[in-house]
Amino acid sequence: MKTNRLGQSDLHVSVMGLGCMSLGTEEAQATAIIHEALERGINFLDTADLYDEGRNEEIVGQAIRHRRADVILATKVGNRRIPGQESWSWDASKAYIRSAVKESLRRLQTDYIDLYQLHGGTLEDDIDETIEAFEELKREGVIRHYGISSIRPNVIREYVQRSGIVSVMSQYSILDRRPEESILPLLGRAGISLIARGPLASGILTDHGHSKAQRAYLDYTQAELTALHEQLMSQTTLTRTLTQTALQYPLADPAVAAIIPGASSLEQLQQNMAAARSQPLSALELEAVRDASKAGRYTLHV
Repeated sequence: MKTNRLGQSDLHVSVMGLGCMSLGTEEAQATAIIHEALERGINFLDTADLYDEGRNEEIVGQAIRHRRADVILATKVGNRRIPGQESWSWDASKAYIRSAVKESLRRLQTDYIDLYQLHGGTLEDDIDETIEAFEELKREGVIRHYGISSIRPNVIREYVQRSGIVSVMSQYSILDRRPEESILPLLGRAGISLIARGPLASGILTDHGHSKAQRAYLDYTQAELTALHEQLMSQTTLTRTLTQTALQYPLADPAVAAIIPGASSLEQLQQNMAAARSQPLSALELEAVRDASKAGRYTLHV
């Protein structure tokens, strides 16, 4: 699978990574999905200490323990679990980040993390202290590079201007084109990569996503989602499926290094990988997709 350089770093990630949040807690099945992804050319795995209360990191770590050098491993920090409760609090302090990374390393069965990401962020944080924590961990060799996972343009701008982030993870799809207006031009100028999560919009942007379009998504109405799905399906051809169109759409922007759809089954993974290996969208296809997405309420969630 093709790889792209992640920002100005020495990390070269497969254009499609595996978003591990969807793997579930059944270890044998999750491990099979991870191994299949690695065998088929994916080298980029993304998890977080928040997922399944740390169990996701444990499963990923166990699955890759004998092939750590083959994997670019990303995880996240900032959401602090409240003991005895199912909720969590936000903590971007230096002390917490330095404490949390030790637990992530233990669960992941590794002594370094390739990409450590702040899992959110607010303007009320002590951003300089947060950056200092990541920079210290990088100097110590605990992490190779760091980034931020956020949908907040104002927060992203602060980290672009003040830190050494190599990537921003953000939701980006045909149904959620906010990054085009708010952050992609900024990242392109700064040499920072976008990692696009949610490219299939919770399964709506797939060939069998009509039923999922019956649910609300962002501020689209059910009627708008159904109409948009039908319009996009009508534009598919014998050589390209809607899933292929959806996964290729974010990759059309040069600032996007990778997409990270999730997979809860081997079948989903294989379908996504086939779509990611399809030909890039042509200029005409991009124009048609963008025109179709205007039928939704894109202007309300820029």
